[in-house]
Amino acid sequence: MDDVKIEIEALLYENAPDFKIAKVLKQDIKSYFDTLEETFATSGGKDFLVKHTKKIDSILKIIYKVAHRAMFGDYAPMKNSIPISLAALGSYGREQLCVHSDIDLMIVYKEIPGYNLKEMIEKILYILWDTGLKLGHRVHTVEELYEVSKTDITIKTALIESRFIEGSNFIWMETQNVLNQIRHDDIKGYIQSKLIEQEDKHRRFPLTMEPNLKDGIGGFRDANLVFWIGKILFNVNNIKNMPSYIVDEKEYRTFRIALEFLFRVRSALHLVAHKKEDKLRLDLIPDIARLLGYQEGAKGQMLCAQKVTESLKIIRLYSTIWLDILTYTYTVDDPEKNFIYPKKEKQSFNILLQQLCENAKKPFNAHPTFLHKLITAEKPERPDDTLYKTIRSIFTQPYSYSILNTLSYVQLLKYAIPAVKKVIDLPQFDGYHQFAVDIHSIRCVYHLEHIENIFIQKLFDALDDEEKMMLKVVTFLHDAGKGRKRDHHYVGVSLFKIFAEKIHIKPEYIKQGETLILYHTLMSNTAQRKDVYNEKTILDFASRFPTKKLLDMIYILTYADMHGVGEGIYNAFNAKLIKTLYIQSVEALKHPTMLDVATKRLKKEQTLARNVLFQTLSPTQKKKVLQIPSDLLFLRYSPAKIVEIAQKAFVTKAYTFEIHSKEHLTIEVIRRKSFNIAYLLGKLSTLGVVNMDICKLFDELKYFKIDFSGKVAKEDIIQIEMILHDSFNEKKAHLQSIPVIHKEELTIDCEHSKTYALMDLDCKDQKGLVAYIIGTFDEMGIDIATAKVHTLKNHARDMFLIEKNGNLCHNTDKVIDKLTGEKG
Repeated sequence: MDDVKIEIEALLYENAPDFKIAKVLKQDIKSYFDTLEETFATSGGKDFLVKHTKKIDSILKIIYKVAHRAMFGDYAPMKNSIPISLAALGSYGREQLCVHSDIDLMIVYKEIPGYNLKEMIEKILYILWDTGLKLGHRVHTVEELYEVSKTDITIKTALIESRFIEGSNFIWMETQNVLNQIRHDDIKGYIQSKLIEQEDKHRRFPLTMEPNLKDGIGGFRDANLVFWIGKILFNVNNIKNMPSYIVDEKEYRTFRIALEFLFRVRSALHLVAHKKEDKLRLDLIPDIARLLGYQEGAKGQMLCAQKVTESLKIIRLYSTIWLDILTYTYTVDDPEKNFIYPKKEKQSFNILLQQLCENAKKPFNAHPTFLHKLITAEKPERPDDTLYKTIRSIFTQPYSYSILNTLSYVQLLKYAIPAVKKVIDLPQFDGYHQFAVDIHSIRCVYHLEHIENIFIQKLFDALDDEEKMMLKVVTFLHDAGKGRKRDHHYVGVSLFKIFAEKIHIKPEYIKQGETLILYHTLMSNTAQRKDVYNEKTILDFASRFPTKKLLDMIYILTYADMHGVGEGIYNAFNAKLIKTLYIQSVEALKHPTMLDVATKRLKKEQTLARNVLFQTLSPTQKKKVLQIPSDLLFLRYSPAKIVEIAQKAFVTKAYTFEIHSKEHLTIEVIRRKSFNIAYLLGKLSTLGVVNMDICKLFDELKYFKIDFSGKVAKEDIIQIEMILHDSFNEKKAHLQSIPVIHKEELTIDCEHSKTYALMDLDCKDQKGLVAYIIGTFDEMGIDIATAKVHTLKNHARDMFLIEKNGNLCHNTDKVIDKLTGEKG
């Protein structure tokens, strides 16, 4: 800066035009801004802002000097003799000027003939504008300041925190006299207006994953408000200097640490955004975390965002308590807030918590005096049995949200409910959640207690008291497992069980709660990502919730969870899908056999997902395997065999087959094109079929496994291969023998499921029996999804699962007549 001063002195000596001086200053400002990141790395929160403020002060002092010399030349009077002063307003006045914030300048003067002050003021402003600085300015005479302050509460606020920069000390003394008059003017009206303004800002900027560091909850405006009212009442220059009965030294230390951190965050935010920015945008957090010295990667970013939320909560807490002490004689508590107040005598944390529970028969807010009692109350190092008895009572109240919200406000939630310790302030960078985990969880409880859907409210009302309490605990703890390496669903189950046992929830309800937490995302995911009219989808979902009570609970939990995510997440569209899934699942409970199959398949899918061979598949391939419609494949075959079949299917263009003949002949076929299985079985009819599986795979592929009663010699295998190849030749006709099947041996159930019909055959085993049935189905265009053919002691018991395409169920009599050889 010294070099700049020397250069400007030289320009002044040369009577250089103003634009040349502005150009030098502009270059200096650019160089300064280019090195701000380096300065930031070695400066604290407020220290960096003070340095920046002083830099701007020095520029303004130079510009004042330039105007001073330009106006008066060699005959310039002393500064005190010129009735003009420069003052800083707003954050600039508080020495909290952030990098890209507006520089709020006030020029105050007295109109005295002969000084040409307006010309001097214009020169100052023109040079400032030419430097490129973002300037917000006010120009007033000393005499008009008082009236100006009455026009707008924001102007009054700016004036009372103004700071002298340069010019006449005499004018500034006169200005301070007016400022004292302004400070004492309508104190009650000012305080009430600022408190209303604060409430409005809090409504507009809640504490989300992208908080507004300036105007939002716990932001700088909350801290500023404490200072402004302290300035009005006590004329203090900072919060620390307020009377000790208002601001306790220990509390101030905690408050100041949080504020210092937020100063650094906001400075980093401006540096990263390269502009004025108050919203902590998610896309900027990686660079902000880097500037703040956090480790590279997701963990550092999480810790940074978590510290921001924690700090904002600290500012909110202490500013709330201090503002109440500062303003209680000027305000009346709003009855709509339904404040609860502490008793005068000293009380333990347990007693205070009991008082909260007693008042939770309706929604309430804890008064700031109650909040202060909570943070100073005596309590055991960790909850004991006596305290857990009270903690249980939290979840038996109609409005547990009010209690949980209060505990969160005073940062005692993780003490009272240790299960949420690791998710307090934990950010969620998933592009879906709008709040940190603990805030989201509390919001979910709120929406559980304020259900707006009549149908869902009736389901909740139908629960008994113990079920309601358990569901409330589940709703609060459903995401408690987040922030670990393991899947949060499984961690959440463990945390819930430990906490539920501590508060003595019955074992049968704990079991229900574990199921709900394990699958708490399943309903919304299934409804929004899958076909809710698909039978497999319904059975797969319903198999997790084997009773209507559990289905009711997961429906209610899903409603509360989605509402807790943020505005508009639960909407008319997905609400309809979720209700459809619920209704379809309730209907599915009426078919226990099908649900049993779905449950067994689910267990096999879970085993398969852990299989080493399965893990080698691509994500797309894994998805295709898990969506194979044939339950038989999953129920009958091992995970390794399923992967083996799938891997062969992925590379099959037309067909492929394998022949095994150790203990008996087995043929495995995977085909895409038409397969004349009747021809194959007709050609091999001398070998009795003892078992046959037909499984529909994916991409129009089917898997066939046929076990014969006898074995064949090696030299016969070549002949069988030729027969197999011919089976894919549409010109080859099979030699069909017609078996004897009686009508009473056939059963066709078209109501087996919404997607499939079932045909059972129980008759004497005969040569060409299976070939005849399959050949008849092919002729009639009936598609077999799954077939289980089994022969024992000359008796055939065959099952065919057939797709409902209209060719079977609309022609049941015709099919039976065809198979039994009777004329229709």
